Amino acid sequence: MTEEIIIAGFGGQGVLSMGKILAYSGIMQELEVSSFPSYGPEMRRGTANVTVILSDSRISSPILSTFDTAIILNQQSMDKFEKTVKPGGLLLYDPNGITRHPERKDISIYKIEANKLASEMGNTKIFNMIVLGSYLKIKPVVEFNNVIKGLKKSLPERHHNLVPMNEAAIRKGMDEILKM
Repeated sequence: MTEEIIIAGFGGQGVLSMGKILAYSGIMQELEVSSFPSYGPEMRRGTANVTVILSDSRISSPILSTFDTAIILNQQSMDKFEKTVKPGGLLLYDPNGITRHPERKDISIYKIEANKLASEMGNTKIFNMIVLGSYLKIKPVVEFNNVIKGLKKSLPERHHNLVPMNEAAIRKGMDEILKM
């Protein structure tokens, strides 16, 4: 099993955190892992993406031009990465701020209204965990208990009180995913 993922959106949406949590989750599951973040100099609202590779065999390179999965969180990323999903692959997106929805017919397309759900749950900072949960429902590439371990590993210990809220957000994403 090898899963090659691109997660892309604006800085501040938790793109890099999602990648970090997936990477730690893969490590907890004793998978081979590569995580390759890319971001502009802006702290917020600049573009950011992270490539994560999870595999049960050796990873030859962290540099990819096509992906099994694209998780898209803004229009610029949709424009750039929709075409990089391999035929038969997966595109998952939050429609908030998307003006041109995905059009490909040779991939599976899913939508999660994570922005709306995070607002309903009372904390917009859990947006990325809702997205992560929806992805893991579609493709359970790592076990849930390892995701929670990865979350704890990626959060400073002083923020471990936030783990239950993040776990609830992951579960919410698993419950609310929509196939297009």
